[in-house]
Amino acid sequence: MTSIIHNVTVDARDSYEIASWWSKVLGLPLHPDDNPGDPECLIELPIGIRYLFINVPEGKTVKNRVHICLQPSDCTRDEEVERLLGIGATIYDDQRRPDGTGWVTMHDPEGNEFCVERSAAERAATS
Repeated sequence: MTSIIHNVTVDARDSYEIASWWSKVLGLPLHPDDNPGDPECLIELPIGIRYLFINVPEGKTVKNRVHICLQPSDCTRDEEVERLLGIGATIYDDQRRPDGTGWVTMHDPEGNEFCVERSAAERAATS
């Protein structure tokens, strides 16, 4: 027997607000039934996995044990970092190296960690 990942669930102070932010990051719409004030909101990825954002009463207090790693599809890592900063992310830990390798760990507007890695084109150019 095996299992599949059905949802990646993110606890949130405001599920609609943070799901809307991630919708901009991913370029994917919220589920059509989601509205401001809903206790949970959903983004469905084309690969069948869903990001589910659920309201919880407590705020985030410690580092995530699991996080999302983003790989830009149509720009460089550094261009994506700048785009994300422009829509409200913050840099937590910059691991970019002079040779172009590395990643950037960022926080979304609620403080959840995620990483931005090099694009496939950047990886291919250095291999």
